[in-house]
This record gives sequence, structure tokens and C-alpha cells, in this order.
Amino acid sequence: MAEIKKKRGRPSKADLLAQKKAKEKDLIIKFVTVVGVILLIGIAAQELRADQIVHKFKSPSFSGVGTSSHYLTIENQEFNRREAALAELKAYKEQLKRDEENTTLARFIRNLESRIYAQLSRQLVDNLFGETPQTSGILELMGNTIEYTVSEDGTMITLKITDSDGNTTEITVPIGSFTF
Repeated sequence: MAEIKKKRGRPSKADLLAQKKAKEKDLIIKFVTVVGVILLIGIAAQELRADQIVHKFKSPSFSGVGTSSHYLTIENQEFNRREAALAELKAYKEQLKRDEENTTLARFIRNLESRIYAQLSRQLVDNLFGETPQTSGILELMGNTIEYTVSEDGTMITLKITDSDGNTTEITVPIGSFTF
């Protein structure tokens, strides 16, 4: 075997650089080894735990725990939703009806009907109690017949109201008992 002769004297720059790289390499290897050993000791010292994975249903519909109260809660929620929807629908229909009754045309018709009925009432009162009172009369109003007669002694008025179906209502009012 051939022996490698070591040079004597001062080492060259290349030799110095190679020695420096070798020392750095040895330092890196020592550092990695120390960190690896510390990690292995940390892992080994750690108490390892493992548990069985168990799945439990949270819904009572599947697990059976608290099922009756769960069903009752669902039923109450459905009932409340239905009631809220019905109340909202009823309120909407009432709002539509109010809006329909509050149009300008509807108010005009109500006002006109009121004035017509007031005029008819005034004419009926004039016929019964005016300067030349009548002892009887007939008034046709929207399919209804109103007959009035004053008794012969002038103390009673009889109103006979017949509706469009033929039903009759008779009212007798004493005249002399009205005082203000």
C-alpha cells in the first residue's frame, strides 16, 4: 500500500479551506444529531394515549334519548309556524278589505247612501208627523216593503216590514210617549 505523505510546513490555502469545511460539516452533523436525540427523548418521554372512537347521534330521533320532548318541540314549532302564517294571511286579507273600503269611490258611495237614507227618513217622518200627516203609506226600499199605519185614535204607529223573501216583522210604537 502506498502511504500518503503528509506535507510538512505550512498548509496551503486549499488545505485550510478543506479543513474549515470539514469542521463545519462535523459541527452541522453534531447539531443535527443532538436535536434528533432531544426529539427522540421528548417523544419517548411523552405518555401516549389513544381512545376508541365512538360515534353518538345528537338527534333524539336517532338515539332515542329525549325523543318525546324532541317530538313535542318539533310539533310546537310547526304549530307556531302554521299559526303565524294563518295570522299573517288573515291580517293581509283584512288589510285588503280595509284598503278596498277606504277608496275614494267607496267613501263617496257610503256618503251618498247615508244622505239618501237621511232624506228617506225625513220624508217618512214628514209623512207621519208633518203639517198634513198621512194615516198610512208604503215605501219600497231595496226589495223590502215598509208599510206604516197610524191607529184611528192617533196614539200608535204600526210598521210592517216585509223582506224580499216574504218574512214579515211588525213593530208598534206609541206616539204620545216620545218627549225630549
